[in-house]
Amino acid sequence: MRGRSFTANGGVLLAAVLFLAANVAAQQSLPSVHELAQSVDRHYDQLQSLKAGFSESYAGLGMTKTETGTLYLRKPGRMMWHYTSPPGKVFLLDGKYAWFYTQGDAQVQRIPASELDDLRSPLRFLLGHTQIEKELTALAVAAAPNGSLTLTGMPKGQEKRVTRVMLNVTRAGAINEIEVDEADGAITRFVFTNEQPNADIPAQTFRFTPPPGVPVVDAMPPV
Repeated sequence: MRGRSFTANGGVLLAAVLFLAANVAAQQSLPSVHELAQSVDRHYDQLQSLKAGFSESYAGLGMTKTETGTLYLRKPGRMMWHYTSPPGKVFLLDGKYAWFYTQGDAQVQRIPASELDDLRSPLRFLLGHTQIEKELTALAVAAAPNGSLTLTGMPKGQEKRVTRVMLNVTRAGAINEIEVDEADGAITRFVFTNEQPNADIPAQTFRFTPPPGVPVVDAMPPV
């Protein structure tokens, strides 16, 4: 019985040692903040366009919602979020203005691109506008499921609104997910699928024409 107990305890001890060793090895294999940030910047800097599916979820202020669609990006400075759920919703950045419209709305909202401070702003580096290490402070790297990594930080200039931005990325620098935690406790999450680098996206994709009879209103930028 003593021999069996010793063997059992030895097995538990060996498993614990192997587990700790695996964790140490995993930590040692993590890239540095600079290395991972550079990988993400490099991945998107070399792209001229991008097409990907997205799921956008929001939880906060007593409500939850999930919306889906297709994201189109094209340099310089063009971004189009085409929603399939809810259908008819559009957020478009044409390089000069940002346009917001949902089918059935009484008006189209327009904001100069230079004044836009939207929660999507952490995605601006996908267009080659910024660098992660200049966009986010207090950066940290951690391992994530399925071999991916997380890069977490705080966006500069939005400290009163946003407490944390988390990017889930591959080791090659492709973004799988972005999560924005707001100061009021709300969480917005974008999940990206089927990334198509340098997709052939027509220029007219980034031109917004207001529906007939719907007025355009110059909206105030977010505060």
